Amino acid sequence: MTPAAIALSGQNFRLRRAAAADVGPIVELMAADELRRNVDSSDPGRLGTYLEAFARIDADPAQLLVVVTDEQETVVATMQLTVIPGLARAGATRLQVEAVRVDARLRGNGLGTAMMSWAAEEGRRRGASMVQLTSDNSRSAAHRFYERLGFTPSHVGFKLFL
Repeated sequence: MTPAAIALSGQNFRLRRAAAADVGPIVELMAADELRRNVDSSDPGRLGTYLEAFARIDADPAQLLVVVTDEQETVVATMQLTVIPGLARAGATRLQVEAVRVDARLRGNGLGTAMMSWAAEEGRRRGASMVQLTSDNSRSAAHRFYERLGFTPSHVGFKLFL
């Protein structure tokens, strides 16, 4: 993937593939999320578990873990993309977007919109004909954001924890 530059309101950001050194800051973004803080922890004792997961993600060509950095190279946003080939919809390939997180201080400045626009283009580049994502039922602001971008709430998701 080619890194992308994002300029918003006088601030410059860079979107790029995540590296192992980014895992700590990514986990901090996830742990700052009030819905996830009891699941994801930035406790240094758990970093090894996250690094192992990162190694699996990074080794899989269907996966792309992305970070956005500011001018000081601080990780301020992240998302994970997964390319899913399928038989449904005449053999359509889907791009699944997961774990979208933007630093709370930067929400509302257009960064999330730029990230999702880039993700859709990356999906097209990888042969996807659809972008899909899930969002917790309680995230009404996120739902409005995705609907503004053209996403439709077309399905009900179910999970079974193993």
